[in-house]
Amino acid sequence: MNLLYLDLIFSISGLGSKIKGNDCPFTVNRESFIGDITNAEIARAFGADMILLNCLDVLNPYIFGLEHNKDNFVDELHRLVGRPIGVNLEPVDLEAEMLEDRLDIAKGRQLNLETVKRLDEVGFDFVCLTGNPGTGVTNEQIEKAISFTKENFSGLIIAGKMHGAGSDEPVADLEIAKRFVKAGADVILVPAVGTVPGFDMDDLKAVCKEVHSCGGLILSAIGTSQEGSDTDTIKDIAIMNKICGVDIQHIGDAGYGGVAPVENIMAISKAVRGVRHTVSMMARSINR
Repeated sequence: MNLLYLDLIFSISGLGSKIKGNDCPFTVNRESFIGDITNAEIARAFGADMILLNCLDVLNPYIFGLEHNKDNFVDELHRLVGRPIGVNLEPVDLEAEMLEDRLDIAKGRQLNLETVKRLDEVGFDFVCLTGNPGTGVTNEQIEKAISFTKENFSGLIIAGKMHGAGSDEPVADLEIAKRFVKAGADVILVPAVGTVPGFDMDDLKAVCKEVHSCGGLILSAIGTSQEGSDTDTIKDIAIMNKICGVDIQHIGDAGYGGVAPVENIMAISKAVRGVRHTVSMMARSINR
């Protein structure tokens, strides 16, 4: 695999086709492990193809380690890392049956008209409609959010849950995936096999086949703090999900300073594409 993301802004078809043509890109969340640089720079240095910002208030943005204002922070990250930049927006369901106390989050982290309009204004390449722990995001609200976002954002739309997000419902299954594809999602997010009890390889294979038959892509997410596991566990998860047909592998932010342990970023890269392409991604200048 050899992803060469040299462009800074992608259309939906442009970014999607680049992902389809590669074995298994992966993304890393949030912004700092090292105080004077961003986590995005760290993730890119260890092989990440796409950068996903988590817990970011897009109305009042603050990126650790980056000099920026409210309008140029995505441009500045593009300049530094030369990778597609995305952000999580959370379709909170105030009527959700909760399994834990609800965590109230800022308006700028939630899915609403103001935040969706900011996506194109500041230059995000993709958005991920999902939920952090305890926020009460539901699949019903994600489904509604997909159509709404598609009407107001020109970039790639990733949608789905990597864990329960505090709500009492199935995290992912075939029917949910079908609904999200029908609503217009470009990439369906599912929990990586090995991270959520009961979601196994057979479930993931079925989702992959269905979504691929509709022209969509699958992202498997390690979002259950297992991104901080030992490298052997990370490699096992990566290979299982590649076998099932996953297109993009995500590794979460539950490490030191809001980024996955760097050895695990490199481990998942080497597992899914080997040392040759890993070295290429790590060493290649963004100016090429």
